[in-house]
Amino acid sequence: MIVVGAMIGSGIFIVTSDIARNVGSGGHILLVWLITGVITVIGALSYGELAGMMPMAGGQYVYLREAYNPLLGFLYGWTLFLVIQSGSVAAVAMAFAKFTAVLIPWLGEGNVLVRIGTLEISAAQLLAITSIALLTSINLMGVRFGKIVQNVFTSAKTLALLGLIVLGIIVGIGAEGLAERFAGFWSPSRAEVENGLVSVVPLSGLMLLAAYGTAMVGSLFACDAWNNVTFAAGEVKSPRRTIVLALGLGTGIVTVLYLCANLAYVMLLPVAGDPSASAVAGQGIQFAANDRVGTAAAFMIFGQPAEIIMAAMIMVSTFGCNNGLILAGARVYYAMALDSLFFRRVGTLNRKGVPGAALAAQGIWSCLLCLSGTYGDLLDYVIFAVLLFYMLTIIGIFILRAKRPDAERPYRAFGYPVLPAAYVLVASAILVDLLILKPLYTWPGLGIVILGIPVYFLWRRFSPPVSGEVPPS
Repeated sequence: MIVVGAMIGSGIFIVTSDIARNVGSGGHILLVWLITGVITVIGALSYGELAGMMPMAGGQYVYLREAYNPLLGFLYGWTLFLVIQSGSVAAVAMAFAKFTAVLIPWLGEGNVLVRIGTLEISAAQLLAITSIALLTSINLMGVRFGKIVQNVFTSAKTLALLGLIVLGIIVGIGAEGLAERFAGFWSPSRAEVENGLVSVVPLSGLMLLAAYGTAMVGSLFACDAWNNVTFAAGEVKSPRRTIVLALGLGTGIVTVLYLCANLAYVMLLPVAGDPSASAVAGQGIQFAANDRVGTAAAFMIFGQPAEIIMAAMIMVSTFGCNNGLILAGARVYYAMALDSLFFRRVGTLNRKGVPGAALAAQGIWSCLLCLSGTYGDLLDYVIFAVLLFYMLTIIGIFILRAKRPDAERPYRAFGYPVLPAAYVLVASAILVDLLILKPLYTWPGLGIVILGIPVYFLWRRFSPPVSGEVPPS
């Protein structure tokens, strides 16, 4: 439930529009999602070996620390707290607020409640902060309460997404223009808009490969956060077995759901469209209003009520997603504090046996990011860093096989060494593609990571070790 719940947020209902603009046909849209899913499942099954070796709080932070050194572990935890996890919590909370405003317009971003100089606080920001505070409070009450919220909301949104898929495919089978849409199923192109006019650029060879790299930015983020279950490994029953199963089953389930959802989109809507069109079908997947392709697809099923139905569905989805992110992320900062690499207080447990100070610190920073309005930009900047840390962690499997050949490995990476090596090669290719084609996003992300190097040495120098604390078991 943590794996599925943390992965399914609002991305599946939005990012396909950008993918469609990059690759331009139904077949290639589905292939982008399939490749992303395969990469994700390979990554998750490879992580299973590390989770079996080191079933303790902190997950990926611990794997990087043990495979390389404390500095690299810190750089991951630093980026996670500063941007990746807290920024994701803020972004998901704001998505929850925006879709709530569809049902209750007073809660929209346009309703400014407080003005202090240049700072404006809208009703949407206040609702986002309230949702973060509520979920943080629930998780402060113990892991059992967080588990209940996770199970309920993940079950609800998975069933709702499954319902949308089934209805979408049924309606799509008899949809007008279905044959025409499948006629150009494997004709890739890139849609470019200039002065309101759309130009279509056919793709082939290296241009198509480059388009796949940029298109996968959205799908990779929609498939991200599966590693969060490893953060809380110290509180999982039979973690050496359970974490491996959770990673494999969770990523597999989400991959199938995402592929089927996109098949429904392609069956219900034409891929190509015109941003100035008034009809939903005329806008197509590429230019769905505000990139809300899920809502556009639902419109083809339900008509006018679609906006309300999808708003309610995404509210449930984002609320459950944020519970998983909040529950898991705090365990990383707790593990860092035990290594004297975060505030001393964060390395303690409250009377309910959960890292209360870590939950509070994460919640406060996430709320500040909601107020700043910069969370979206920050998340764009760390696209490169997220994939880089995943790749380094997979390489860590090879390193630890050499450094600790006799270590207990209840589970060994599936397809080793071929599949982990394939993951590294594909991830490297995507990283190079992003460095060339999206430098405005990749270099700032690297800058955030590199900024952590002097912080690490300062913390090492002035922070005393935390004594008397042990990870929960």
